[in-house]
This record gives sequence, structure tokens and C-alpha cells, in this order.
Amino acid sequence: MVDVAIIMGSESDRKVAEGAIEVLSQNGVSFEVKVLSAHRNPEELERYLKETDAKIFIGIAGLAAHLPGFIASRTDKPVIGVPVSAKLGGLDALL
Repeated sequence: MVDVAIIMGSESDRKVAEGAIEVLSQNGVSFEVKVLSAHRNPEELERYLKETDAKIFIGIAGLAAHLPGFIASRTDKPVIGVPVSAKLGGLDALL
């Protein structure tokens, strides 16, 4: 059982995820890290969301960042969306 699931849209988002990993580790919070794209493998992502016992999700993705919204639409657990800076500096993920 994990408290937090950190889901990145791609491996290139890992640098941003490292901040969350560090804070969770320092505070003794259990977590797991997955690379699952809402665009490239939505079925696998949906299956993971149904099977995991995580209490909170952190969705990290760049560009239009549909990942946090995809996660939120398939769970009633809290979802934290973290934009990754891209051409619009992450702003497009918050619109």
C-alpha cells in the first residue's frame, strides 16, 4: 500500500518529479512513481488507477498536460496537477 502515486506523462518529466520524491522521502511518506501517458497509453493508465491503493495522485505532465484531468475524471481521490514548463512556461496546463 502506498500513500501517494506520482504519475509522469513521460520520462522527460522526471526532473520535476524529483522535487516531490525528495519531499515525500524526507517525510517518510510511501509512494510509487509511474510513467503513464494519458495520450500514448490511456488503457494502461486507467487500469493502473483502478488497481492502485494510493490515497493521493500527483500528475506531472508538460504541453497541454491532460494527465491530471484524466486522473481526476477516473477517481474520487485527491489529484495534484503539476505543470512542466514548455513553450508556454506551463501556463497552458493551468488553463
